[in-house]
Amino acid sequence: MRLTLATEPAYSNRPNEDFIGATPDAVVLLDGAGTPADLESGCSHGVAWYSHTLGSTLLAGMTQSADSLSTILAAGIKATASMHDFCCDLSHPGSPSATVVMLRRTADTLDWLVLADSVLVLDILDADPMVICDEREALTGNRYRDPMNAAAGGSSEHLQALSRYMEAMRAHRNIDGGFWVASVDPLAAEQALTGTIPVDRVRAAAILSDGASRLVDLFHLANWRQALDLLDDSGPEELITQVRKAEHSDPNGIRWQRGKIYDDATAALWMFR
Repeated sequence: MRLTLATEPAYSNRPNEDFIGATPDAVVLLDGAGTPADLESGCSHGVAWYSHTLGSTLLAGMTQSADSLSTILAAGIKATASMHDFCCDLSHPGSPSATVVMLRRTADTLDWLVLADSVLVLDILDADPMVICDEREALTGNRYRDPMNAAAGGSSEHLQALSRYMEAMRAHRNIDGGFWVASVDPLAAEQALTGTIPVDRVRAAAILSDGASRLVDLFHLANWRQALDLLDDSGPEELITQVRKAEHSDPNGIRWQRGKIYDDATAALWMFR
């Protein structure tokens, strides 16, 4: 069994809002939802603090408890909220939030949980890769993306459109008919995608924040089979390098329209055989 991982912030002068952590039997990935500077969040700690605090709490919970992953996630959200509810406004619609991927190996099975748009790819023996991603945020966002897509990336118009997009999305966060992320409400854990698969059916698992998965699902410069092979042959660092090359080749978001021209990127590959 072998686990390799890499993470890189979008900009060297800004904190990495992704979190990746692992034990011999568990991996946790969180991708914090960045907040434009002109939007308030009600929290004095920030998104990186939230994703790193919740991520480390979940990793400890997976190590110490045999509870279901959704139960551990609910407890982690509640515990993290209690760490700042006395000094931050957790009723604010912009309270820090994050996507979640949890993967745990037991003696015979592999348990997984995915909440929001980070990606889990299972390399199944004698079958196509199984790609697990919660698409509700993307489907909701499609209603509001046009003004942002129409503006040149990095321009003042694009930044203003991004802020309006983020503000509009807040109205759909953690409600029925919208999308679900980890934030302050433990009930969000009940909305996560979950599953179990016999570990002897799985060759490897790739865990990707959307800043890393964009090589496949946004840029279409590889398919999932090719991404798995790249991770195995050259490592997560090379996958992120290829993402950065694509981003730098399109600094205005003309070839690939996107809200974030550069994004924090995290990738891990867990080999089981």
